Amino acid sequence: MLPDSFGRVATDLRVSLTDRCNLRCAYCMPPEGLDWLPSPDQLTDDEVVRLVRVAVERLGVREVRFTGGEPLLRRGLAGIVARTAELRPRPEISLTTNAIGLKRSAAALREAGLDRVNVSLDTLRPETFRKLARRDRLADTLDGLAAAAQAGLAPVKVNAVLMRGLNDDEAAPLLRFCLDHGYELRFIEQMPLDAQHGWKRSEMVTAAEILTALGREFALTPDDPGQRGSAPAEAFLVDGGPARVGVIASVTRPFCGTCDRVRLTADGQVRNCLFARVESDLRGPLRTGASDAELAARWQRAVAAKLPGHGINDPSFLQPDRPMSAIGG
Repeated sequence: MLPDSFGRVATDLRVSLTDRCNLRCAYCMPPEGLDWLPSPDQLTDDEVVRLVRVAVERLGVREVRFTGGEPLLRRGLAGIVARTAELRPRPEISLTTNAIGLKRSAAALREAGLDRVNVSLDTLRPETFRKLARRDRLADTLDGLAAAAQAGLAPVKVNAVLMRGLNDDEAAPLLRFCLDHGYELRFIEQMPLDAQHGWKRSEMVTAAEILTALGREFALTPDDPGQRGSAPAEAFLVDGGPARVGVIASVTRPFCGTCDRVRLTADGQVRNCLFARVESDLRGPLRTGASDAELAARWQRAVAAKLPGHGINDPSFLQPDRPMSAIGG
């Protein structure tokens, strides 16, 4: 197992397959992009699968989510998914993506063993998409969403970040769109994980503001809180259900006390918290002949050192050096 000193047990593994991305979202990276990891520094497909196997077979991981950057840019993605699906006990396998390219790959990924997807979609307006993502790819994202649903990658979840003065008036339209298409929408408070370190609390659209905006057009009732468990999203029934909408309020309503996630970066570093400022290297020992047992022990020590919370609301908080694109969601 992967316990920490506060009684939490990590069972949900987020694996970043690349730090590269084909968008330049304002809350993630600068317009010119970033310096990508050199190829030799990234884990190979075999190394990714081996570490996932150690996590599943030796450490009790039950869910594996592949992230980026943009994981669809990883050429070996389908093969990694297929080999992960062969593990026993078989973990739930999901993908967080911007859906660009998903139209042509959704069916193959489903056949490989992918269970579901989370798609980032912050706006329905082409001009706003161009401003926010600095690319004209809204149609590709919408096509990818439709392809995911058609391939049976359900439930198709949509992740949206609202930014003040840019798309903060789209809470209700985004929910209406998702209801019409059978997608499950989750709003995420903007977090201090941008490469520019320009995050300001005053510019963040809060969960309370999002719920107020939705409440003008929909009747929201809290879903059974007993069903939430370690899920990051606080769920609400829309107009009596069964449709739901979620809000992930990492800043204003932290849920660190029930966190069950651990992260593996594209260059083989364990992060026991999204906001951790310390990483534990698995790539080095793996490449110098460490056994599965030794890798598992290193992983356990990394998780055991997890702090009680992310500390965003503490005056001493320091943003991680790595931005979200280099960590993995």
